[in-house]
Amino acid sequence: MMTDTDIPTDPATDSSGGWYSNEAATFGDRVAAGREALGLDQEGLARKLGVKLKTVQGWEDDLSEPRANKLQMLSGVLNVSLMWLLNGEGEGLADPDGGEAIDADINGLLTEIRQIRGSIARTAIKLGGLEKRLRKALKDQA
Repeated sequence: MMTDTDIPTDPATDSSGGWYSNEAATFGDRVAAGREALGLDQEGLARKLGVKLKTVQGWEDDLSEPRANKLQMLSGVLNVSLMWLLNGEGEGLADPDGGEAIDADINGLLTEIRQIRGSIARTAIKLGGLEKRLRKALKDQA
């Protein structure tokens, strides 16, 4: 999962790996980009993979990751390499926008959104752990 310090100032011009690198995009971002490049909606991708819509939504929202067999199927359906899906390196999609720079104000907003999304995902994981511990404690007490 990305931390606040992992987010570049301008993903379109970041020289450390490009638009879809780990520094600029998440696994979910790459799944969504691959799906959109094929002209599929989330429901269409879920149907092709034989999974539920919520499963694809979880992947694209970076709340979950596919198992190895579904990851292999996903790379095949999207026509990208496993490595590209995982870290943005290898056979995948070309960087969008022809490398045009993003306006600093827009980039700042995108960076802030990514930071908040990451924070929410980390909080959701912590909340799930607390809920599990509470259920166990209640069960033990009964």
